[in-house]
Amino acid sequence: MEEARNMSLRKSPRPRAGEATELAESAWAIVLFCVACGAVGGALLPLLARWLLTLPWAPLEGPAELLTSVPEPALTLGTIAVGVLGGLLLGFTAVHESLSVRVCDTHVTLAVRDGSQEFTREESSVFFRDGKQLVLLGPDSLELAREHCGLNWQRLADALAEHGYEWAEEDPYRAEFRRWVPGTPGLLPGADALLRARAQARKHDDDAQDARELRDELLRLGVVVRDEEKRQYWRLVRRD
Repeated sequence: MEEARNMSLRKSPRPRAGEATELAESAWAIVLFCVACGAVGGALLPLLARWLLTLPWAPLEGPAELLTSVPEPALTLGTIAVGVLGGLLLGFTAVHESLSVRVCDTHVTLAVRDGSQEFTREESSVFFRDGKQLVLLGPDSLELAREHCGLNWQRLADALAEHGYEWAEEDPYRAEFRRWVPGTPGLLPGADALLRARAQARKHDDDAQDARELRDELLRLGVVVRDEEKRQYWRLVRRD
């Protein structure tokens, strides 16, 4: 029992052939949570503005004075309404960005944003969790997919294992990653320039798509990248 508990790969009996397991976050739960947070934030905003005005020196003193000049209850009701609208917008965005996974005996489909990716059993070597991201590697250690995942990790691991896919508790190639610094030796031609551009893109939230595309360019060169805070780490794909 202890040996089984310590194994990095998890497998369990498969469900009946042909059955698929679908995992997705509840859209209503996401939206309601964001709306609730927005309403609470809106209700607290007048209190925060009044508190700022009690300080000897306060940032945003002008906006705080303007906000508190609105009589109650119109002030609190207005800020709550704005918070609810902001929460709705955030919730719909979060639903759009959420990952859903469909697991079959023959393939796995990852759907996020406006597209989906399908990976056959033969090209799917191992799934694992890296922080808040779901990662899929191919047989040659190439990273096939890396997506932010809000699903229950235990349910996801069990679903994959039940259909015969391998789930690892951590990246099996984690020890091969090296920290990138400009001019790092050992990189393939062109990789250093791409890593420089990606490091610059990651400094700005508006360039998230650019950073994602640069990651894809590095994968085409045979370089796998993983992030830790503002640092980039890299390893080479194993070529047989």
